[in-house]
Amino acid sequence: MLSPLFSYLSVTDIIDVLATSVLIYYFLLLIRGTRAVQILIGVLVLLAIMGLANAFHLYLMATILDLLAAVGLVSLPIIFQPELRRALEQLGRGGFFRMGMDSIESRRTQDPTIAILAEAAILLSRSRVGALIVIEQQSGLKDFVESGTALDARLSVELLLAIFNTRSPLHDGAVLVHASTVKAAGCFLPLAEPLIEERRVGTRHRAALGLTEQTDAVVIVVSEETGAITIARNGRLTRPLEEEQRLSRMLLAMTRGSRERRAPADLVTQLRSRIFPPNRRASRADRPKELHT
Repeated sequence: MLSPLFSYLSVTDIIDVLATSVLIYYFLLLIRGTRAVQILIGVLVLLAIMGLANAFHLYLMATILDLLAAVGLVSLPIIFQPELRRALEQLGRGGFFRMGMDSIESRRTQDPTIAILAEAAILLSRSRVGALIVIEQQSGLKDFVESGTALDARLSVELLLAIFNTRSPLHDGAVLVHASTVKAAGCFLPLAEPLIEERRVGTRHRAALGLTEQTDAVVIVVSEETGAITIARNGRLTRPLEEEQRLSRMLLAMTRGSRERRAPADLVTQLRSRIFPPNRRASRADRPKELHT
């Protein structure tokens, strides 16, 4: 029964189907948890209505929908601008097909930079001092460094406390950290679009979300009103963190060591790790709990 089907298939056709499936898979990974999912569903619903209008010969509705589709094709790059920018950036740094490596790479057990950031965040939280600390990853943040005051100073708890002191002229902006160096302070970050949600976020949180939507940076946010510590990554905010140890573990899991070498992972290994994830012994309390924003 299947022999006539395979007689029409060639090796090129199979490769074509597999390559298309992989591209669709990574596209869905790219937009997962973002506003693009709802937009994509709306586009699919519109296309379904257009198909029904053509099937039942509703010429007026079909004409209107055709015009809307023509306008939509022009506006899609504008609507999906953050996702397209993120995809091109990942492709440029060779990270588009390494989106699953975080689950199979070796985890760091300690990092002096993370320890300093966690301690400073806890002290700022206890004093109800607002803070915005950006941890640079693979995406370059030179444009944001130029928007603030360049420091190129060695990272320390005392330096962070001095920068975010309410009497400091740099306390309102963000601090950009690369490895163990404070690159700049008082930096301006792009704000995420305000959304009507159950959870209300302030300007610092919107700035953290706006930057993490465009880059792979990890941002620590300390609320000035409540002293709550949250972490922004990939356009999402974690739940408030209160313990220094847990904050350090979260940052270790979300960031990448600057001098750490990873074992190479091919595409088949990445797909296998996502389909059959390894058993983790970490407790539920240690796992990141993220809120979609």
